[in-house]
Amino acid sequence: MLDLTYEMPKVKTIAGAKHDWELVIGMEVHAQVSSNAKLFSGASTQFGAEPNSNVAFVDAAMPGMLPVINEYCVEQAVRTGLGLKADINLKSAFDRKNYFYPDLPQGYQISQLYHPIVGEGEVLVEMGDGTARMVRIERIHMEQDAGKSIHDMDPHMSFVDLNRTGVCLMEIVSRPDIRGPEEAAAYIAKLRQIMRYLGTCDGNMQNGNLRADVNVSICLPGAYEKYQETQDFSHLGTRCEIKNMNSMRFIQQAIEVEARRQIAIVEGGGKVDQETRLYDPDKGETRSMRSKEEAHDYRYFPDPDLLPLEIEQAWVDDIAAKLPELPDDKKARFISEFGLTDYDASVLTAEVESAAYFEEVAKGRNGKLAANWVINELFGRLKKEDHDITESPVSPAQLGAIIDLIASDAISGKIAKDLFEIVYTEGGDPAQIVEERGMKQVTDTGAIEAALDEIIAANPAQVEKAKVNPKLAGWFVGQVMKATGGKANPKAVNELVSQKLGS
Repeated sequence: MLDLTYEMPKVKTIAGAKHDWELVIGMEVHAQVSSNAKLFSGASTQFGAEPNSNVAFVDAAMPGMLPVINEYCVEQAVRTGLGLKADINLKSAFDRKNYFYPDLPQGYQISQLYHPIVGEGEVLVEMGDGTARMVRIERIHMEQDAGKSIHDMDPHMSFVDLNRTGVCLMEIVSRPDIRGPEEAAAYIAKLRQIMRYLGTCDGNMQNGNLRADVNVSICLPGAYEKYQETQDFSHLGTRCEIKNMNSMRFIQQAIEVEARRQIAIVEGGGKVDQETRLYDPDKGETRSMRSKEEAHDYRYFPDPDLLPLEIEQAWVDDIAAKLPELPDDKKARFISEFGLTDYDASVLTAEVESAAYFEEVAKGRNGKLAANWVINELFGRLKKEDHDITESPVSPAQLGAIIDLIASDAISGKIAKDLFEIVYTEGGDPAQIVEERGMKQVTDTGAIEAALDEIIAANPAQVEKAKVNPKLAGWFVGQVMKATGGKANPKAVNELVSQKLGS
């Protein structure tokens, strides 16, 4: 199990003209459910299809068309809740959220306000420096996504693509537990990691499959602790929501910019208005989008076309029993089973595909050596070429074979790097390549000794220098390696040089 002993990260503070200010951040993350069909229709969720080609009659709000819930989307929401150690509500209900949606033909969004499918949970957000923060999850509810309005195709008209309309979103609402821009990005990254392990959301931010609304407020030092004691929000500043963020870097920038804007207002004697804002990365500013609506402004009411959703505990238990090993548990196991450092285990478990690749390489082998080759050689080369592990030209079996050749002393570490390059660029069986190209390490001490004796005989002056200064013995090691084409066993060479020169 994961060791939950950790230190809390330092709270981000920003110096104002009059005071130091602390940040308080809560997040609403919209994660598109990985499913082939939409929440209330059988239309495809395929990304990149021709505009308005993935639209059923229900999505287009044709008269008389009624929503029919997609059971698999419910299952995915439950699976996500279990992965976040959250309460699963056996009874939930759908509501209509009435608002002007130019790209939702219904004119309202079907969501869950009063009775969400998932209740309170938590997620441990590690910061990579030995600190971590437990962020509380308030709720997860299901809702329809809206379509996409396109304004740059014609100078006089806007176009609407309804392909996303009705796609199932999970809105994951956190408590205001995040205390800085870096923590906010790490929180998003951790949610993405967990959902990718669960297979409930692919986390593709570029395609809009993972987006965040970021609520930012400021407070004086000590005020947040009062809020924690009382859960009274009056101790905190007025929050502003930054809408539809789909970049880790921009999330961090937007939080910093918005916090400084609020500090300037408050220290200037003004009052921060609760509102929804947009971040403009080109201008480095947030700008007002609309005043922040409360629930009553949306005129929520129970959806008359959908009965309350009731699920059985046995069904939930069956989903729980089939959950995969989650990243925190996998990381802890890698550390204990393979003797890895916390850092190496974090790198290897960051993506579910990377963890699976490493585990296949490390099976029955030295875990530390396997981790070193996967992280430094393979990941390093893939990053250089802007590829991910799924595009690796070196299979786990091939990399494992290279490690086996090192472990058996058939090749040295230097030869192994040359071999890796051959396998990476040309493919092939590593053992066969070593045989065919004469890359085997020379372990015959007689042959190594003969080469060393020749070098010693030809360099008497260098021998005398090395006897006076043992550090110069490395010159002889280099000469032997050169004479044997880098194939001599380095350990055997070092031992023989030490014996011959008495160093």
